[in-house]
Amino acid sequence: MLSYQRFGAAQGERPILLAHGLFGSGRNWGAIAKRLAQARPVTTVDMRNHGSSFRAPTQSYEEMAADLADVIRDHDGPMDVLGHSMGGKAAMALALTEPERVARLIVGDIAPVSYSHSHSGYIAAMRALDLSSVTRRSEADRALRESIDDAAQRAFLLQSLQVTDGRAVWLLNLDALDAAMPQILDFPTFSTSFDRPALFVSGSESAYVTAEHRPAIRALFPAARFVAIKGAGHWLHADNPNAFVEVVAGFLGR
Repeated sequence: MLSYQRFGAAQGERPILLAHGLFGSGRNWGAIAKRLAQARPVTTVDMRNHGSSFRAPTQSYEEMAADLADVIRDHDGPMDVLGHSMGGKAAMALALTEPERVARLIVGDIAPVSYSHSHSGYIAAMRALDLSSVTRRSEADRALRESIDDAAQRAFLLQSLQVTDGRAVWLLNLDALDAAMPQILDFPTFSTSFDRPALFVSGSESAYVTAEHRPAIRALFPAARFVAIKGAGHWLHADNPNAFVEVVAGFLGR
């Protein structure tokens, strides 16, 4: 089963399950989880091949959906499920394959479509980092500047670099993620639909969810609602956390 962490009271409103995106971990969602947990229990997971969860040779959305279903069963579900990016696609796959596990669905800045960009360049940069010479994250940050010039992107990736007693290790199965990149960028074909409440939250400065994607979304999620968070990019929960929490809490409180 996936590694997960619980926040808030064990009782009360229906619990929320948070699924992070590629190269992330449940720890990335700690601040958001604590705020949402003021009103209801919240569980954050580490997806397979990320963080403290198990390592596997594959990373398909059907498998990730089954992983999330296992966590929900462990909580005596159903749960409200919130997923961002890769985690958003996994949450959609869960809603389409095991809808009885999902009461309400929230998808953060991703659509059920195939994307043409690739993140393999980041994997190459992480692989190329000489971990034997890294004793603190600041050293890794300097070393990654040559291949990744975006400071925010480096900071995000380095959250998955664990440095303990001068020894550095990536909390990511880079080989499996690289091999699965075509599947991660794609989305499976489903013949089912999820007709319960679904909210698609995007960043106004992000190109991940556009008006052209709405027919594909509504075909699978006919009750979908759409909200764009002003001034936010793909990492909308980090770019504008106050607005993100307000939108999520408002949707769940309907």
